[in-house]
Amino acid sequence: MLGETGPEWTTEEVKTGTTIIAIEFAGGVVLGSDSRVSAGESVVNRVMNKLSPLHDRIYCALSGSAADAQTIAEIVNYQLDVHSIEIGEDPQVRSAATLVRNISYKYKEELSAHLIVAGWDRRDGGQVFATLNGLWQLIYLWLC
Repeated sequence: MLGETGPEWTTEEVKTGTTIIAIEFAGGVVLGSDSRVSAGESVVNRVMNKLSPLHDRIYCALSGSAADAQTIAEIVNYQLDVHSIEIGEDPQVRSAATLVRNISYKYKEELSAHLIVAGWDRRDGGQVFATLNGLWQLIYLWLC
C-alpha cells in the first residue's frame, strides 16, 4: 500500500561501469571484459565487444566513453600497421601502449577513455600495460 517500498530488487542501486581484465602468463596474455554499455542508469547495449585488435598479437580492452575508446583503438591500429611496414616486422607491445599513452595525454581534457593494452612480441613476450590519462604502467594483473 501507500508508503511500502516494494520488492527488494526495485530499491537496489543500479550498477554502472566497465570491468576489463588482463593477465600475463608464461605463454602470453589473456584479456577479458564485460559486454554491457551504459549511459547513466540506462543500459544502452548489452552485447558490445570491448576487446579491440591493435595488431596481429596486440589487443586492447576498452573502458570509459565507448566512442573515445574505439577512436583511440582505431587510430593506434592504423599507426601500428604503418609502423610495422616501416620496420619490416611486427611492432612491440610497448610501442602500442606508448601510442595509446601519447594520444590519451595529448587529448586528456577532451577524451574519457582508459585502455588496457596487452599482447605478445618476440622481444619481451607477453606484456600488459594499463593506460590512464596519458600515463602507462607495465603490470602483471589489472582489473578495472
